[in-house]
Amino acid sequence: MSAAAEKVEDGVDFVRVCRVDELPAFGAAAADIYGQVVAIVRTKEGELYALDDTCSHANVSLSEGELDDHTLECWLHGSRFDIRTGEPSGPPATVPVNVYPVRVEDDEVYVGTTPINA
Repeated sequence: MSAAAEKVEDGVDFVRVCRVDELPAFGAAAADIYGQVVAIVRTKEGELYALDDTCSHANVSLSEGELDDHTLECWLHGSRFDIRTGEPSGPPATVPVNVYPVRVEDDEVYVGTTPINA
């Protein structure tokens, strides 16, 4: 998935990244937003979140990891990140990842270009 269009809401630039039906029913997919790769995550409840796709511990893709409720686990060393805040839940990762605002309009997913936890 890659960025396609831009709009502004609440002073934040949003970029269209995909349609909702292009995402897994549960889990994560990577999206490139102007060179920044983010993981777009859909929970079992259908909530959507976006966070940096790169683990802050080992520089591997978080979208390839396992989702458990609101926690995404890095597949390499088991670091776990809260998809709502970007905070790691324990070692080996100790540095949070950025989290981005997500909007859905007419089944199109938009991700903000500015992190909400920076």
